Amino acid sequence: MATSRLQALWNHPAGPKTIHFWAPTFKWGISIANIADFSKPTDVISYPQQVAVTATGLIWSRYSMVINPKNWNLFSVNCLMATTGMYQLSRKLQNDYGGEKAAIAEVVEKNVG
Repeated sequence: MATSRLQALWNHPAGPKTIHFWAPTFKWGISIANIADFSKPTDVISYPQQVAVTATGLIWSRYSMVINPKNWNLFSVNCLMATTGMYQLSRKLQNDYGGEKAAIAEVVEKNVG
């Protein structure tokens, strides 16, 4: 049974014998690198880079479901790319713009209280 599944994967139109397998497989490195950057300070996060990661993930996730054969490896890596890009953007936005609200609220509280 395991042999037949491996043979089916090997002979699949998006299997290891094609670029449709290897391109998304290597793209996992980008998503893993973005996950590794979660612990980095937000001042080193680049808006253009994270917008590009997010847009690429969203666009290619859609494309991977339109092409024939359906490429689930491509779909999953791009969903993760979009998710990690949005998370990084939210961290950056919260740091750049959310911190001001907290500082203003603190000043108002000191002056009022």
